Amino acid sequence: MALVNKLPSISSHSPQFRKPNSFNFNPICSLHYTSSSSSPFTEKHSIERYQRDNWLYKNQLDQPGSCPVSPDPDSIRDYDIALQLPELKKLLQVLREKRESAGSLGEKGRGPGNVFLVGTGPGDPGLLTLKAVRVIQSADLLLYDRLVSNEVMNLVGPDARLLYVGKTAGYHSRTQEEIHELLLSFAEAGATVVRLKGGDPLVFGRGGEEMDFLQQQGIQVQVVPGITAASGIAAELGIPLTHRGVANSVRFLTGHSRKGGTDPLFVAENAADPDSTLVVYMGLSTLPSLALKLMNHGLPPETPAVAVERGTTPQQRMVFAELKDLANRITLDQLVSPTLIIIGKVVALSPLWPLSSKEASSLIEAR
Repeated sequence: MALVNKLPSISSHSPQFRKPNSFNFNPICSLHYTSSSSSPFTEKHSIERYQRDNWLYKNQLDQPGSCPVSPDPDSIRDYDIALQLPELKKLLQVLREKRESAGSLGEKGRGPGNVFLVGTGPGDPGLLTLKAVRVIQSADLLLYDRLVSNEVMNLVGPDARLLYVGKTAGYHSRTQEEIHELLLSFAEAGATVVRLKGGDPLVFGRGGEEMDFLQQQGIQVQVVPGITAASGIAAELGIPLTHRGVANSVRFLTGHSRKGGTDPLFVAENAADPDSTLVVYMGLSTLPSLALKLMNHGLPPETPAVAVERGTTPQQRMVFAELKDLANRITLDQLVSPTLIIIGKVVALSPLWPLSSKEASSLIEAR
């Protein structure tokens, strides 16, 4: 049991466990929880997160405690994990005993459980596949990311256990390696484990890494595809990602690079194709540099573009602009993550494109 062996190592006696100045720890209080009613997603210290994951904290949630003024994020993360360990170990033990009991009765098929990597789309629960809904409702344990919408989470079966493993800038509730170990340990115990991801698990979702790790350990992995944000949000805005005579290809680009990796914008030279559509995921912080590089490599400054915050959810906001003006418009409108950016002539085909209806007509006539 990979996790069983690792869980005890994360304790207040462990060298990597950084304990802040002493205080009575109450997870809700100490993590400065806030209502995330304005967000369609699970924010890192939201009430919704702790309500869903309350099985992990049991007696901790009702214990009074003083709140630290400005706790260190790493120490908060370590404390949060330490509080979860007892219940995680209990659940593992229950699953192991259930598996062993079934084996002693001669039941077949009591080997390792299955892991499902499930894409939940950009946020609208109506975009889920039927298979995704079926798998979500049959899970023993669901590890879910930040960008799985609250409306999708409401579809989870009543008996399932939920564990938030989301990541935001500056705060990773679990490292990728820890997520791997959690998936492995509960699968080895015979559980049906569902890994919920926003969009599609194999498009900038690190699903390939999780699948590769688990398969190397002999765990069967099934992927349930989701509608990636590029498709779902473009459809919402009436933007065809490809269109005859306007865009003959589409390219997906991440605005992030691996820690210590190369500049994610090095592809700008090849991406500056006026006959292609460019879709940028996670690109808010790097858009000013990307736009400049694209224009320097020949993409017209007047190229239509749009940035869409929280696409397909009730909180969706969008900014249409020409490429040269998009970064400034995003700043003025204070868009926040997650925001998807679409750059290309097809953006002008949207009925929402505000600059010129004649431009869209001329594009269609030029097919």
